[in-house]
Amino acid sequence: MAKHDLVMSKVFDAPVDAVWKAWNDGATLMQWWGPNGFTSPLAEMDVREGGKSIVGMSSPQFGTNYSIWQYEKIVPQQRLEYIHNLSDKDGNKVDPVAIGMPPDFPVDQRQVIEFKALDGGKTEVTVTEYGWTEGQMMEMSRMGMEQCLDKLAAVLKGENPNG
Repeated sequence: MAKHDLVMSKVFDAPVDAVWKAWNDGATLMQWWGPNGFTSPLAEMDVREGGKSIVGMSSPQFGTNYSIWQYEKIVPQQRLEYIHNLSDKDGNKVDPVAIGMPPDFPVDQRQVIEFKALDGGKTEVTVTEYGWTEGQMMEMSRMGMEQCLDKLAAVLKGENPNG
């Protein structure tokens, strides 16, 4: 089965240090993580090469699920590279199928977040999720990340994206 990389970019009306903080500070990340209708009840951040963050997202319809981001490379205010997996609330990796996800849900997925300072105090963020099997899960991930980035834009403007 062919694999595809999801690449999504958004320009934020905020300086790179503020956008970088939004991806690395748990209290800030909890304000915007999760697609529309979801909140983030947990963001335990250990952002360093070899570190592991545990991030949760929750909705009344789907309950709460958790992810771990195991960092491989960090270039401050420029790049985060990590391996993404689903986990329990303690950060132990879980099999996606065992918790009800479809069999094409990726395991050990490499993700790269790139931050580029632009003129006028703006920042471009590019999110790349590697090795998706084309299908419903890939499109749900694209839609979810685009909604997360829209919520992040609201947070950076001082708005509450969750109503």
